[in-house]
Parts: sequence; C-alpha cells; structure tokens
Amino acid sequence: MSAVDTVLSKLSQAGTRNLLPAQDEREVALHYVIAVLCVLACLAGLVVLASGRAADGWSRDIRAEVTIQVRPSGLETGSVAAAKAAEVLAGVKGVSEAVAIEPEKAKALIKPWLGDAILDDLPIPNLVEVRLDPKTPPRPRALMDALATNGIDASLDDHSVWLKDVEQSALTIRLLSLGIFVIIGSATAAVVGFATRASLTARADVVDVLSLCGATDIFIAERFQYRFARMAFQSGLFGAIAAAAVMAIIKVTGSSQSFTLALPFSWFDLLILTPCPVLVAVIAGITARMVTVRLLGHPRS
Repeated sequence: MSAVDTVLSKLSQAGTRNLLPAQDEREVALHYVIAVLCVLACLAGLVVLASGRAADGWSRDIRAEVTIQVRPSGLETGSVAAAKAAEVLAGVKGVSEAVAIEPEKAKALIKPWLGDAILDDLPIPNLVEVRLDPKTPPRPRALMDALATNGIDASLDDHSVWLKDVEQSALTIRLLSLGIFVIIGSATAAVVGFATRASLTARADVVDVLSLCGATDIFIAERFQYRFARMAFQSGLFGAIAAAAVMAIIKVTGSSQSFTLALPFSWFDLLILTPCPVLVAVIAGITARMVTVRLLGHPRS
C-alpha cells in the first residue's frame, strides 16, 4: 500500500473536522505555554480590578475628609481654639462631623515620622478633622468663610495632593495591565503561528492528499483553525482555573493587612476569568487560519 493510500485510509475514517491527529506529543509544550500565558493574563486582570477598587476606596476616603489647622489668637490655648473651630464647622451644611484632634493623638501621628528624640521640641499643630457628607459635601470656601466669620484663624488641607497621587497611581496600574494584555495576546498569536507552521510541515503528506482530492486551501486552513482553537480553549480553561485558585488561596488564607489594603480581591472578580478560554481560542483560531492560508499560497477570504 502506497503512502497516499495509507493517508486516504486514515482520512476516510476521520470526521470532517478530525482530519488531523487528535493528539500530538509535540504539542504538549504548546499547551503548557498557552496555559501559562493565560494565567498571567488572568492574574493581570484580577490585579486591575483589585487595585482599581483599592484606589476608588482611597479616593473616596480622601474626598470625605478635610483637615483644618487652627492658629490660636490672643490668650486662648490651641486646644480651646481647635474645639471652637470644631463647633463652628459642625454647624456647616454638608459636614457630618467635626472633631478636634487631641495633642496626644497628634503626637502619635507624627511620632512614626520624627521619633521621640525631637518630637518634644516641636510645636504640635492644632488640628480639626472634618468628615463631609459624601452626597452633598460643602465647598472648601464655605468652611473657610464659616471660620472667618467667627474670627478663627485657620488653614484648610483638602488632601488634593494625596488624591492626585492615588489617581495617578491607579491610572498607571491600569495602563500597565493593558500593556500586559497586549503583550500576552501577541505572544499567544506568535506561539500559535510558530506551532501552525511546524504542524503544517509535519503533516505535509496529509495536506498534499487533501489537495489532490480537491480540497481548497480554505478547507485545509479551517481544519488547522479548529484544531488550534480547541487546543487553546483547553489551555485557556486550565489557565483560568489556576488563576482562580491563586486568588482563592490569597483570599482564604487572609494575607497581611497591608496586602489586603493594596489588593482587596472580591469573589465577584472571578467572573472576568470566564471569557479567557474563549478569547484565547479566538486568537489561536484566527492566527492558525491566517498562517495556514498564507503558507498554502492562497489569498485570505
């Protein structure tokens, strides 16, 4: 029996979409590489959601508070001036609460930065912590006007510098994650393209017989498209499951508080992993089709 007859015999026993061997040991490494790429992509997506949630929470907390520094006048003490300012600010529309910070508490806030050595030699500022109504927050000008009307010398810090830094950091993380997605997508396409070339070369006899039987280049390309799309879907599924397991371990084991504050994962974040197998299958299928058609010398259609 000739090689052509052998190939025809195998083809006659195969389904329309299963003209290629169902399994190839040479593609085990490809499975692994695609799965790893999917794990990285899924983890990047989870980090985007968690970091965005953290940044939104920090921004919301920063916007919900302002700090007033009160400078005592005349013979009044700093504590008395701060208490007076807190009472005035509590009556401003849109202020939920105004509390004068005790000197000992202010020292405790400064201590980690300056230490005990020079803390006693520094004047402690008289601060008032003002919590704003998130629905109808007052303008900074309204707070300052209320203090000026009552003869209180003070300055306001709305933490805009910190807010700008938080928002800039969140934007940077999102852009980096988007870049990671693009890199991983292009890497997946490159890997599948290389594998398609190798597969097409290894199965040159099957391709030749199909051509002799009247199969068009598009028909042959569809066989490779289906094969690599199915393989990529399986690898993407494994990758998504692995990424979900990593997130679940982090969330269940309850990592350090600082890590939780930086990346507050939610169980609903797992929903973004569901499109991963389909997306990687689409990338692999399109790439395999384009590469096969180009190698067979037929214009895409």
